[in-house]
Amino acid sequence: MHVLFVTSIVPDGKPATGYEIANKAIIDGLRRAGVKVTVIGFVWPGSAPLDPGSTILLGEVDVRNDTASLGQKLRWLGKAVLTGLTVSSVKLRIITKEKFRAAIASAEPFDAYVLNGVALAGAFEDCFADKPKVFIAHNVEHRSARENADAATSLVQKYLFSRESRLLAGLEKRLCDSASFVFTLADEDITALQLETTGRAAALPLVTEADTTKMSDRVIEHDLGLIGTWTWQPNRIGLEWFLREVAPHLDKNIRITVAGSTPADLKAAWPKVNFAGRVPDATDFVRSCAVIPLISRAGTGVQLKTIETFELGLPSVATALSVRGIADVPDNCVVADDPAAFAKAVNQMVARVREGEDMIRSGKAFRMAQQERFDRQIKLGLDRLQAIK
Repeated sequence: MHVLFVTSIVPDGKPATGYEIANKAIIDGLRRAGVKVTVIGFVWPGSAPLDPGSTILLGEVDVRNDTASLGQKLRWLGKAVLTGLTVSSVKLRIITKEKFRAAIASAEPFDAYVLNGVALAGAFEDCFADKPKVFIAHNVEHRSARENADAATSLVQKYLFSRESRLLAGLEKRLCDSASFVFTLADEDITALQLETTGRAAALPLVTEADTTKMSDRVIEHDLGLIGTWTWQPNRIGLEWFLREVAPHLDKNIRITVAGSTPADLKAAWPKVNFAGRVPDATDFVRSCAVIPLISRAGTGVQLKTIETFELGLPSVATALSVRGIADVPDNCVVADDPAAFAKAVNQMVARVREGEDMIRSGKAFRMAQQERFDRQIKLGLDRLQAIK
């Protein structure tokens, strides 16, 4: 079987977001199942496809809000209003529909589309009617947008997120209804997308391929390490909750280090926190932390940072939302949603590490279990495609 994997950002070997990590894991899983995969999509400016021989490149694109000028943001919004599309899809309308159709045609012959997420699928929604489709719902996007609207303090932001939520709800329903099979990244999302009784949905447990070989000789440089794209609203909600609600309960000598792209107003609001910015290697950073707080409070899908933490065997304290979709939570992870209870668990764990206790666990069994279940689940969708074909 030959599928065309339709994704906004193609793998470039330097994944910077959870979305990109998931993309590579899914493509690798399809290929393990014997599927020929041709990838079509855009690449970050200055990057190149990881597998150029199996990639149809539509061009370079930068869809990040934090690096966009005010003028660019207003152009995106104006185009979204004129076209009736979501802002996330409008950002990818930098080529014509005719050029996109021609790029698809260059991949022939192929048997089915794999629509990876809503952005590119929504930008050219009527271009995929000629073949069976698999839809991969990385998140329940309309619910995440609704959570963002509820958390927004600006009336303009509330309106924009509410608009996205309304449009995404319709788009997700159409993609789910037209798909031969739907993959989510968490079991709960199957229910949220109203697919639990259809028999054509399954959740994919992911792996991140984090390098676990350096754990035995790690050097601890930070008490608590948090890393993420904090300009993404669901991540920001979790970070603000941690800094506002949990941090006041932490022992005074515990140091917090936050890595990743961070809005200036967050840095100004918590001047005592060490905001490290972008780090050369995300895995090296988390290895150097005594304890990893997993702080998701909004959003759907699965938390890739949680999976990486468990693969590396690092001690952690997690909210319940951070471990959604995880079948086996390791014994060096404490789950707590109450801020005081979360902080208490962090205090105790940091103290144990400082006293010399080795709290690292082998992540090999966790990774193997995730991958074995992934391969079983992917087969369900492929079998359905074969039956249709």
